Amino acid sequence: MDPAEIRRLIEAKFSDAIVEVMSEDNTHFEALVVAAEFADKRPLARHQLVYGCLGALVGNEIHALSITALTPDEWRERSGAT
Repeated sequence: MDPAEIRRLIEAKFSDAIVEVMSEDNTHFEALVVAAEFADKRPLARHQLVYGCLGALVGNEIHALSITALTPDEWRERSGAT
């Protein structure tokens, strides 16, 4: 599976999100998702929202997915932006 396709699926759910998806082998992926929808949600709930975008692809075309799910404020803090 192409990382760009995964990015499009996630962006369809989180319209104003920053989404980056990387993979070296097109079966194991890393995703960064920065979305306001994650505010007041625990990490597990954030990951469930992202997995929900991908449906049956997880476990089939997507064998492994590492997710970093942040709010815009958390992203700014992490990146050092003011």
